[in-house]
This record gives sequence, structure tokens and C-alpha cells, in this order.
Amino acid sequence: MIKKLTMCLFFFVLASSLAQEKSSKEIEKLIRIYKKDVRGPYYRIKWFCKDGTIRDPKDPCPDSIGGGNQHATFKESALELRKTNHLFFGEILTGLNKKEFLDSKNDYSRLKQYQIGKYLANTDDGWILRRGQYYRGAIQSEDEKVWGKEFFEWLLKDTDFIDKNYYVLRQALKDIPHNEDTNLTQKIRSESKLLAEEVPSFMDIRIKIHGQPQASDIQLVKKFIEENKSKLTSEQKKGFYKLLSAMKSYYKPIDFTTLASHIKDLPKNNTTEVLLNFLENNNKNTSPKILVSEISDALYAIRLGINDYPKTSDRLQLLDLSNNLESTLLKEAQKWQTENLEENLYKISSLSCAAAGTGLIESWEYGRVQNQLDKIKNKETLTIEQLNEVLLVSRSMVEWSAAMVKAKYQDIVDIYTEFEPLAYGFIDDRVRSSVALSLGDEVSKLGGFVANISHIENKVMKIDNQSAIHGLNPGYAYGKLIVVDENPEYVKVNANHIYIFQKPPSDLKPVAGIMTVSEGNLVSHVQLLARNLGIPNAALSYQNLKDLKKYHGQEVFYAVSNKGNVLMKTALEMSDEEKQLFAKKEQNTSIITVPTDKIELDKKQVVDMKTIDASYSGKLCGPKAANLAELKKMFPEKVVEGLIIPFGIFREHMNQIMPEEDKSYWAYLNDTFAQANEMKAKGISSKKIANFQLRALKKLHKAIINIPLQDDFVNDLKSQFIQVFGNKIGSIPVFLRSDTNMEDLKEFTGAGLNLTLFNILSEEAIINGIKQVWASPYTERSFKWRQSYLANPENVFPSILIIPSVDVDYSGVMITTGVNSGNSDDLTVAFSRGAGGAVDGQRAETRLITQNDDYLLTPARENDYIRLPQTGSTQPHIATFESPILNQKNIKHIRELAKTIRNKMPDNQAYDVEFGFKNDKLWLFQIRPFVENKTAKSSSYLNSITPKVDADTTIALTTKI
Repeated sequence: MIKKLTMCLFFFVLASSLAQEKSSKEIEKLIRIYKKDVRGPYYRIKWFCKDGTIRDPKDPCPDSIGGGNQHATFKESALELRKTNHLFFGEILTGLNKKEFLDSKNDYSRLKQYQIGKYLANTDDGWILRRGQYYRGAIQSEDEKVWGKEFFEWLLKDTDFIDKNYYVLRQALKDIPHNEDTNLTQKIRSESKLLAEEVPSFMDIRIKIHGQPQASDIQLVKKFIEENKSKLTSEQKKGFYKLLSAMKSYYKPIDFTTLASHIKDLPKNNTTEVLLNFLENNNKNTSPKILVSEISDALYAIRLGINDYPKTSDRLQLLDLSNNLESTLLKEAQKWQTENLEENLYKISSLSCAAAGTGLIESWEYGRVQNQLDKIKNKETLTIEQLNEVLLVSRSMVEWSAAMVKAKYQDIVDIYTEFEPLAYGFIDDRVRSSVALSLGDEVSKLGGFVANISHIENKVMKIDNQSAIHGLNPGYAYGKLIVVDENPEYVKVNANHIYIFQKPPSDLKPVAGIMTVSEGNLVSHVQLLARNLGIPNAALSYQNLKDLKKYHGQEVFYAVSNKGNVLMKTALEMSDEEKQLFAKKEQNTSIITVPTDKIELDKKQVVDMKTIDASYSGKLCGPKAANLAELKKMFPEKVVEGLIIPFGIFREHMNQIMPEEDKSYWAYLNDTFAQANEMKAKGISSKKIANFQLRALKKLHKAIINIPLQDDFVNDLKSQFIQVFGNKIGSIPVFLRSDTNMEDLKEFTGAGLNLTLFNILSEEAIINGIKQVWASPYTERSFKWRQSYLANPENVFPSILIIPSVDVDYSGVMITTGVNSGNSDDLTVAFSRGAGGAVDGQRAETRLITQNDDYLLTPARENDYIRLPQTGSTQPHIATFESPILNQKNIKHIRELAKTIRNKMPDNQAYDVEFGFKNDKLWLFQIRPFVENKTAKSSSYLNSITPKVDADTTIALTTKI
């Protein structure tokens, strides 16, 4: 798995420092100390003069040297934390180097940390400044505002930054002082949260303020204060009055006249004209419907036209206006209660425009959606099929918006959460204080309506707002429900449990069922394994995940139908038919026996890939190498040269005596499985048998990593490097890909279970890499997947495919069928920037490509990627989303590739193809059969819960909703 870019960059920065990185426990302790200290992380007040000198507080900087600013210095511990962990607590802006604060080389980490620090201070009574917030003179607000204004006018010179980071830019303007405005939405949410924690009876109002904020909430708070006045402490009363003050400021009417007077001074262009028309034609009596629609247009106009203004002061004024308008829109959207289907669709369309205008989705993404929404304009009726298409597009707007927030902030939030769990709420706070909240509510309303008329209904426990839940692949499961609301990479999964993740871990081991907030992409290894093995898999909203937490640890039944409706209930509520499913499943589980009689173990020389074809799969090597060889014949200019280390070389090396064992590696492996069979015959529990096998295989894995390579083999490999690649080993970077006889079977895909090593250059790394790849089938994850579905998992034979690296601009996967559309003529494609795209569950750009069109299913939302330099290893890069990954030329090449594969590949079936583009040239890396679970698709139970829908039924847009 590729390491997170932010962490990679942190370590790059820290490499120059000899100081030891502090652990999370040490940082937690430091935070506790700061909270109790009257100065927090600060040391003492100083004067910082313009000539660079520093003076004591009673010795101000004289005017003769340009004056200066007064503020606090930092304790040594806080300064040390900057060096060791690149963490900036209690940041003081005045006097900071603007470029260092922006911190672009670390994906703007320092700027984002400032925002998280402000959030924590609001939600945790000052956080590290709990007592230090009263340290007079530590921070001078006027100086901070002056610095903030200068910072933004400096930053806004960079039009490239504006285009690539529009969302982060607008968020930073809400947090960094530069005028008289404050981030009132965050203040209201923070104050209400703190008060609800102190006064539990306030919780219902707090939930209302967070979920459906309205001006009428002011009266709710006033009434609560009046009714509970005698029970509240003086400090609690202060808190409630502080909340009321923030709410009154937030809900006061926008002053259109004043705003228009400012806009009149801007240069005259299309954007200025749009804004003036809006501001001059609206007043406080304008209906919420008109205001929401016109503010959305104004927000989008500002985004499209911001770089047309040469002066950075004008750009700053426009962006501040944008944030003010957004604040008004959020209030007006809550007032606008839609009555019928036409109005509902109009509101969704308007708020989608606002999502683009506020940076939650990119302009090009909105353009694709707008095209689809425009198809229903001026219609009086829609069919159920058309409504479902609109719902899919509308739901996408909500999901893409939430994914933008995660893409920009999740990495730094994860780092902070390690030592401050409260930081985890930052992303949820940003989503809920954005257009995404109202848009999600309206899409949920549409989802409920469509489900009702289609008779497609999710029945997931007893939670609210289930319209965001939708199935990804069919199946059913029974097991303990585990809800994971933290980093999934550290979660140890159980094969008999059902998991709900924010995002599935990259190396997911077998589970009974999964649901995810971030579904990654339809063709990742995790999704393909789930689809192949009939593991029920669905997507849900983050609110759904939070609502399901109360069922954590309960035994549940979970099913996803062929139409994508989802069912989850407690074990006590299961019907007799549902209970019987698992009695049958125990008896009829399909176990696959992998044939080994055709394996050619006498071939003990390295093979030139172009000398074989697909017929050698399972004999000389695995299907990766054999099928790529076939592709080389079909597309000689699109496939690199390749070398194959066949099964026979691995088997020959396994005949050597294993260290600390009086037997060969091969004998040790077979004895392990023989002993496991004896244990089973004696009635020993499957858990104890599995633990025995895993301990034994762990020892074997370690031994193979250190296995000595025979001289004849190494010499042969060096010779073949020169003959086939035209360079000696160690002079060109290569990929080492595991290629076993136990993958790409008709009933079992094995996608992503074994090791691929990226861009290895040195001879030593290649030699050691061969051993690592040979050892990878004996890891816990790989073994558990094989053990669950294969009758003879001990007969794994790894070959290795060696191919030169291609430093592609972007890469991904194509399935030569419509994975969700069900149309065999369609193509499902997922692409990410850089190498290794889409296979590891990245939030990739996913498209459905038909014969005449292509539809954007999800845009990319992965904030990092890797490139493959000629010097070997991988080079991290920061991703931005302002333009699509695939262009129309690429789409044309993809259609041509699919047509050729369908015509020339053996068997009439769908294929899973990995490839990439370098300077728009297509390079092929792998092809394998696309395996779906036939049992799940034909299950009589799943068919029984799949509703029968007449897609051609028409619905009038005047229908009440």
C-alpha cells in the first residue's frame, strides 16, 4: 500500500533533523500540560522589531527603526515539536514568513493545522489555550488581521493556486483573521456542543442546530434558558448568552445595499454585472426559493470569474463576498420547503450549482452533472427509470462534496486524531456547515420518494434517512456487526463479522460483509474480491454510519439484493427462511480444487515473455504473465518486454534445507498442512487449527525471504536482462509481480492478494524482491482468502513476472462490461493519477463508457499519487482535481482496446484489464478474467427481496413529495 503523501513529506522534512520524533503519548502529555498552564504553549511576551531585533515588553521598538509588533514567544517544548513532528500548536500569525505558513511542500499542512487548532479551541474551551487564552498580550488581534490581509493578497497573486485549491482557499478565509467577519457557523456548532455536554437536557436542541439549523432555533434557545434558568450555573448562562449572540449575528438579514456599493467599485466585466444585478434586484422580502437559486448562480459566477480581476484586493473582496453569500444561502435553503417533485428537483439543481460555487465539486465535474440534469428540463413527466438516474446523479453531488472535504483534510486530521481524538470531528463539522447539508437533506427527500414509487426500500435496522444507502454487489451474511469510525488500517478483522468502514483498509482480510462510506471505486481489489465471492457490499452516508454505532457488537443478518436495496436486522428478527440460508450455506459452500497435474516444474530457466502465450497459464507460470504475453502478440507496441521466473525455479529452490528444520522448505510446507488435516480428524477446533497454520506459515514466510538463490539462476537472470531489456540488471527500474497458479480461476479471482514491488532498480533490491514475492502467498491475508475458498491452498506455486517500469501519467482498470449497469456492451473504467491507480481502493475517477457516450460515476478524490523515476523507488506527488484525468483521446483508445480484446481473447467473457497512459500513449500491464459470484446473482432469497419495478411508469412533476 502506498503510504500517505503527507506522512511521506513529513518524514522528508524531518530527515534533516537529528531530533527524535515524539510519540502520540508524549504529545498527549504535552497537551495536558499546556491546558493547565496559564500561558499554554507560550513562554513570555516580547517586542519583535522591523530591523529583526527582539526587545523586552517594557522596551518597545522605536519608530526610528520602523516600529514592530508585540506578541508571545513559544516554550522550548512547542518549538521542539515543530522540529520533530512538524506540528504547530498555538500558532501566532504576526511576523510569520508567508511561504513557510502556506507550507505547500507538505500539502499546506501548517495552514490546515491552524484551521484545526481554531476548531479545537472552539470545541474544547480553548484547547491548549484553555487557560492561556487569557494571557494578555500573547496575541494582538489587530496585528493578526493585518497579517491575514497581507497573506491573502500575497497568496491571491497565484492564479494556479486559486484554480487548484479553491475549496481550501475559501475555508482558510473563514479561519484566518483578515477583516471583521468571523466563522459564525463553527462558533454556533461549537458552543451548542459544549453546552449540551454540560447540560444534557439541551441535547435535543443541539441536535436540531447541528442537523437542521434555522432562525427559529433562536427562540428554542431563549425558551430553554427561561425554563432552566434556576438550574443553570452562572458560567452556563454566560455560555447560552454567548450562543444566542452568535446566532443573532448569523441570522441577521444580509445587507444587499452595502454589498452592492462595494461591488460597484470593481472593474466592469461579466462577473461584476452578474453580481450587481443580483444584489440590486434582491431585498429581504425576496422568497427563499429565488434567493437560493440566484445566490447559487452568483457563487458560481465568482468562482468562474475570480481570476479575471487583476488586483488581488479585488479578488479578496470577491471571495469574502462569496463566503457571506454562502452563509445567507445556508439560512435561506432551510427556509425553502419544497412541496412537489418539480420544486425538489429545482432545489437540488440550485444547490448543486452552489456546491460548485463553493468549491465542494470542481467546475468540470459540475458541467458533467449539469448536462445530465438539463435532460429533464421542461418536462412534465418522468419515468421511474429517469427518476432513478436523476437520484443517482443527485446522490453523487452529496458524496463528491463530502469526499472533497476528506480529500483535502483527512490526512492531517488523522495525524491530529492520534493524540487528540476531538480532531476527528473537524471534517464532519466542515461538511455540516456547508451546502452539502441542505443538498443531502433534499436528495434524501427525493430518495425516499423514488424508493416509495419504485417499491425499492432499504430496511437497515431502525435508522433514519436510509435513501443514501445503496448496494454495490449482492449477497447475504450473518455475523457480529462492527462499526469502525476511525483509521481502518489498524483494525484486525474477523472473517465471521460484518464491518462498516469509513473507507475499507487496503489489505482487507476475509469478512462476512462490508458497508463503506467511501466506496473507493467499483473495480478496486477489495470490490472485485467481494463481487467474486458473493460478499454483500453497500455504500452508506457518514450519518448512517454514526446512527448504526448503537448496534455495534450485535449479531445481525445483512443482505444486498440484485437491484441494490439493502436489508439489515438483528438475529432475533430473522425469519426461518433467513436462518435456513446459513444451514444450507454450511453444507453447500463452493470449495475449489486447483488442478496441479499440468504444472511443468522441469522448466528451470528464466523465460522471455514473448516466447509464450495464454496457453502456458497454470503450466509454466501464472495467468498474469501468460495473458500479458498474449497481449504482447495482439498489441506489440502497447506492451513492454517481459521476463518470467517460472514455477520450476521456485520449486527447485524449495528443495533446499530450511534453517532450523531437518527438512526442505517444501516438506515443511506440506507437513504443516498434513498436520492440520490430522488435527481436524481429531476434532480440534478450526480456530486452533488456523492459528497453528498461521504460526507455521509465518515461520515459512520469514525463511523464504532469506532463502539463498542458486548461482545458476542468478547468472541466467542477469544474462536475460541484457538480452531482453537491452540493459544489465540494476540499470533499469522494473516491477516484480507475483503470479501464482491460484488466481484468475473461473470461480476465484485472487485479485491483489500477493505482492507487487514497484520500480526496483538495484541488483540487490531485485534479488531480495524475488524472495519477498515468493514469500507473499504465505502471508496471513493471502492464506486466509485461499484457505476460505480453495480445497488445496498448500499447492500454491508462485511465478514472477518482471517488466520494465513505465512512468505513466495516470493508470487504472477497465472491466469490459457495465459492472452496475448490467450491459455487457458497456465498459467500467477507474483511473487515478500516477502509477498503481485504482487497484488499491483509491477514490478514483470512475466512468461508465458506452458505445456513444461516457458518464462520470465518481471523480478522483485521492489527494496523493506516486510517479516512477528512473532512479528507482517511488516519488510522492500532491493531487488536485481541477481537471479530469481521462481526456477524449484516451476514451477513444479505451473503446478501441476493448473492441480488440473482445474480438481476439479466448472465451466469450468479460475481462479485468490494467493499463496506463504516458503522454496519451496507452500501455497495457495486465489482463485477467472478470469473475462474478453466480450463486449470489441467482439466489432465490436475493431474488425474493429484489423488487419488481416497471421502469416505464411515468410520474408527473406536480406530484406531491
